[in-house]
Amino acid sequence: MLSAKSLFQEILDNDESFALFCSIAASGESQGGWENARIAALVPEAERELAPKISRHGADEDKHGRIFNALLKKRGLHPVPVPPETDYTMLLEKNGIGVAHAQLRRDEPLTVQDIVTYLSHSRVTEQRATDQMDQLRKHFADHPDIGRALKQISHDEDNHLAYCHEELLRLASAGHDRAIRRTLRECALAETRIYRDVSLAVMAHMGRILGWPKAKSAVLAAGIHAMYAYERMGGWRRMVSLTTPERRNVLGGPATPEPDVTRPGPATATRGV
Repeated sequence: MLSAKSLFQEILDNDESFALFCSIAASGESQGGWENARIAALVPEAERELAPKISRHGADEDKHGRIFNALLKKRGLHPVPVPPETDYTMLLEKNGIGVAHAQLRRDEPLTVQDIVTYLSHSRVTEQRATDQMDQLRKHFADHPDIGRALKQISHDEDNHLAYCHEELLRLASAGHDRAIRRTLRECALAETRIYRDVSLAVMAHMGRILGWPKAKSAVLAAGIHAMYAYERMGGWRRMVSLTTPERRNVLGGPATPEPDVTRPGPATATRGV
């Protein structure tokens, strides 16, 4: 029976597929770290108090990239090239989602509207990251190889999402509500399409590595298309709602240290659980 747990277990148990998974994840996290670092450096004077939180966000993303690379090293593996069609972060940027990299490379201050764009983009993509990490943590939190890393990354993603809610609500109350709602909707609708395309590309690569039969690949592709249809019909709205988070000012302090993924997990855990 196909399930998210059984599929990821297949990817986890094969060195080549695991290397591709970790390489894709590490590349995206590292790119997010660079983006946040540049935005923090270019924050407009009116939003200077936000700069340390943006820096903390970027530090967390960099940490996640190091964690995925450490998981590879633990298995005696090396990062592999990321196929362009699986590069979620770069595809978002190429489709005009978020603050353009060309703008971030210039040493010119951003505008408040740029900060609205950045936070709206982050609100949408952090929702996706939180959903994915919740699913992985549900099935693999006690896994001896990856459990500790998943729990740390999932905790950080929850903080990032709370931070986006809090700051967007603050800006909405300052008169940017209409711009925020418009930008959130644009980001969410574009993200769902890009996520579908990236998911199909990743599954195609994993299928070739793992030797999936055509029927299995077809079922998985149909599931991805069905999820996209659901999101286009209204599921995207979960990515644009704004609510006051239970945890406040979660990025107001230093980044938490990354876990030692080389240390063995719980003694009762076994590979394949």
